[in-house]
Amino acid sequence: MSLTRRRFSALGLAAAATAALPIPAFALTQSQARQLVDRAVGDINAIISSGGSEDQMIRRFRTVFDDYAHTAAIAASALGVAGRSASNSQRSAFAEAFGTYLANKYGRRFREFQGGEITVQRTVPVNNYMEVQTVADLPGQSPFRVDFHVYDRPGRPVFFNLIVEGVNMLVSERQEIGAMLDRRGGDLDELISDLRAMG
Repeated sequence: MSLTRRRFSALGLAAAATAALPIPAFALTQSQARQLVDRAVGDINAIISSGGSEDQMIRRFRTVFDDYAHTAAIAASALGVAGRSASNSQRSAFAEAFGTYLANKYGRRFREFQGGEITVQRTVPVNNYMEVQTVADLPGQSPFRVDFHVYDRPGRPVFFNLIVEGVNMLVSERQEIGAMLDRRGGDLDELISDLRAMG
């Protein structure tokens, strides 16, 4: 099967985004990766079945990202080459603001799963990380994949990427943050301020 230009470009962006992450040497077992995602999915399922308000659910989703994801690495990947010229304080401020933005964005996405459930299926080694494949089963929809990419931080397993219905978080956030930065003339401080306001 031949690759379309768009598909080839998406694969290239995914590889570039993953390469930008500080992925440590392969030291994680399939069992450890699955245990992490089992806990994360348990928390997500509890949130989406809680019946709480959108604000309450998003605050709880921020805790899920804080507990189970490597948001600083995801933020660095999203910022891309613009991070090279940023000061340490700017990178730190961006990571914090981006964490809030990410929890809001994906919290609202997972909130759409209300009435459904995510089930962990299997764990597959991929290069030097683990892909934990799950299935979201929602009322009135065909089941679809939600994959977690997990590595050792080191010291504890964390996920550094999500693929929801084929949409790669690292790729989409690098594109989105890059576009947002372009619209602000490359002003990182303005972007940080606007990301904070989105929370």
